[in-house]
Amino acid sequence: MKKPLTSAESWARKPKCDGHRPPLQIARPVSPDPFKPVAAVYDRRKKLERSCRPPRPTTRPRGFTLLECLAYIAVLAVVLAVTMRGFYHCWDDSKAIRHNADDIIRVLRAGEQWRADVRAARGPVQLTPAGGAEQLLIPSAAGPIIYTFAKGELRRQTSSPAATNLLLSNLQSSQMQFNPRQRVTAWTWELELKSARKDAKVRPLFTFETVAGSANTR
Repeated sequence: MKKPLTSAESWARKPKCDGHRPPLQIARPVSPDPFKPVAAVYDRRKKLERSCRPPRPTTRPRGFTLLECLAYIAVLAVVLAVTMRGFYHCWDDSKAIRHNADDIIRVLRAGEQWRADVRAARGPVQLTPAGGAEQLLIPSAAGPIIYTFAKGELRRQTSSPAATNLLLSNLQSSQMQFNPRQRVTAWTWELELKSARKDAKVRPLFTFETVAGSANTR
């Protein structure tokens, strides 16, 4: 004899009409516990419910809050302040280096001019103070050459052609002195520039030394 079909088996064997799926029916399993549902049927029902729902967006549009904007502005202000401070510090150092380089070039040119004048002297070189200023008289073939240091400036005056040139300015000190040797008379010029920075660790000191012309040779 054939066993009677259960309700689930009878539903599965029912013919489908008009191409429409029959409504989902939950069959009661044949089990000693009539209140225990069939897990497979409920899983199928859940899958069908999920397929009917519209797809959820994967990413949600997100904006910035006012507090986040204020925090970002504060961080940007701190970064810009530190950056600008470093930039201006480097800018000041660059300007100081360029200024020192120009001063060194001017001092070297003035020192070489002074050495050339002393070497070309045609008579004894005389150092005399005049009205709080220091003057160095150098006799030459074209006429006397006078170096005058006063009020932080060093000037060179010639008689032929008559002209007075400003060699150096911004001088802290200038001292020219002769150093007699056995056969020659040497002259030494020591000068110091005014430092542009108060926290300078190196003093701008320069020393030039030369020997007077043949008329001063002993």
